[in-house]
Amino acid sequence: MSSALLEPDRVVDAANDMAEFVQLRRDIHQHPELAYQEHRTSELVAQSLSRWGYQVTRGLGGTGVVGQLRKGQGPKRLGLRADMDALPIDEQTGLPHASRHAGVMHACGHDGHTAMLLAAAKRLAESGSFDGTLNLIFQPAEEGLGGARKMMEDGLFERFPCDAIFAMHNMPGFKAGHLLLRNGPTMASSENITITLHGQGGHGAMPHTAADPVVAGASVVMGLQTIVSRNVAPLQMAVITVGSFHAGQVNNVIPQTATLELSVRSLDREVRSQLNQRIAELAQAQAQSFGVRAEVTFRGGYPVLVNSAAETEFATQVAVELLGPQRVVAHTEALTASEDFAFMLEQVPGSYLFIGNGDASTPGHGACMVHNPGYDFNDSNIAVGCAYWVRLAQRFLV
Repeated sequence: MSSALLEPDRVVDAANDMAEFVQLRRDIHQHPELAYQEHRTSELVAQSLSRWGYQVTRGLGGTGVVGQLRKGQGPKRLGLRADMDALPIDEQTGLPHASRHAGVMHACGHDGHTAMLLAAAKRLAESGSFDGTLNLIFQPAEEGLGGARKMMEDGLFERFPCDAIFAMHNMPGFKAGHLLLRNGPTMASSENITITLHGQGGHGAMPHTAADPVVAGASVVMGLQTIVSRNVAPLQMAVITVGSFHAGQVNNVIPQTATLELSVRSLDREVRSQLNQRIAELAQAQAQSFGVRAEVTFRGGYPVLVNSAAETEFATQVAVELLGPQRVVAHTEALTASEDFAFMLEQVPGSYLFIGNGDASTPGHGACMVHNPGYDFNDSNIAVGCAYWVRLAQRFLV
């Protein structure tokens, strides 16, 4: 990509050069694949990278792909990551390129993230000027199943060392093509917790002969809310949501068990640990007070996503150079959503930034929130994302 294409007044015009990748994005959108099933998508990525001269490694994390390109003799190593998986949602956009697979759709824009990074990959291979090693990481299973951690367990950073790593996610609610960055804790940790209450079943007309796990569960639900209000410091963020409460089948039988499913989030590692401890303590104490037993199961989650200072400052400088300060938010608010790029940032310094997908004034589906059946990635972002990745790589690998 020529340097002129990267100037702010040329970014919009660059959309004319992106037709190939708009079509590619829409093709991926039509053929969404769930976590660890991204076989078609990963093969498309691998073949494209190979065609452009990258050394391609398949199979990391199951369906992950890494494309490596070396230019010159420079010692610096850069990692850029995009996610590839879709969601179990039935698309309702009515678009010509809507999902062809019932119950599966790209409702989070991973199709767009992949297209942006592939567009940059082609430009960097054909005309990019840099001196060092570029590692392009196409990751499976971001949506709750920890594909980043799986790639790392398969030796991602041992086989492809990186001095810094960056990733980008679209964000509805902000003007398309605007970039948003933040230093420090940026996205919340997530914990998936199951509380199973074991009681004594009985006849609904004779509750004194039973130990009711439903009543205990109701008390646990209410008690859990006091952890945020009474145990976590008021200036810290914490969320405890009981999203599922299942017990019994009929109205006149006290069941043996009740099950609560929790989503727990925080923006601080110590608060995360505190929440986990207090949830277990409270559930067990409340259960005991009702004569039942609590079994608390922690089923993995994502850590707090923490952007490192130097890399975030660098990423911000690149954004301002590309777009001008009027289209860059250098200190955006933290999000309570979670992202498994956090695992990578625990091992390698880097930064995770956002690109606006559209606000209320945007026609079409760009302003629709992610994880919604009416969502679609804003294709105008492919040119901006491509230009950003190209400039960042060329500025880092010098």
